[in-house]
Amino acid sequence: MIRTRTRLVGATAAALLALSMAACSDDSSSDTATTSGSSMAAAPSASAPASAMPADGPFGAACSAVPASGAGSFSGMSQDPVATAASNNPVLSTLVKAVGAAGLVDTLNSAKNVTVFAPTNDAFAKIPAADLQKVLADKAMLTKILTYHVVGQTVTPEQLGTAGPFKSLQGGEITAAGSGEDFTVNGDAKVVCGNVQTANATVYLIDTVLMPK
Repeated sequence: MIRTRTRLVGATAAALLALSMAACSDDSSSDTATTSGSSMAAAPSASAPASAMPADGPFGAACSAVPASGAGSFSGMSQDPVATAASNNPVLSTLVKAVGAAGLVDTLNSAKNVTVFAPTNDAFAKIPAADLQKVLADKAMLTKILTYHVVGQTVTPEQLGTAGPFKSLQGGEITAAGSGEDFTVNGDAKVVCGNVQTANATVYLIDTVLMPK
């Protein structure tokens, strides 16, 4: 009887010890999971504000005037060299006329990896009509002005506000400031539709004609 009672007490003690260890193990796992969850919840977000992020595609208010399909759409323009692509964009008809008058169509279409700051029709409309006609009739002056709008390298939106000044084909420098989807060029020309891709150029439509010094 004494031996049997001793065995029962030993078995009971062993069982209680096993249950106690299991309970401690569960508490430890629970604490670890809670700590891990708290750490994950407290981790700060590494994403930058949307306004400061460089654009992946075309951006700006004037982009809404670009046709949704066909040769004048963003997809269509990406298939053509820049002068041809501009001729299909309804907001660049005055610029296209000026490029033709200056005899620069082939020059622009054959250029490689350039960036064009393209004045819209509204930009040219800021110039008094008599002065604009005078410029259009002066090929040398017109060529100087138009080539000032072309930079001999690809400039991405991220680089536009940080990597300048940029040397133009005319020889003068162009400066830009801004970030995300808000940029100005030479201090007062605003980018109204940026990061438009053509077969050989990145195009930024601007609301003011740039004048070289």
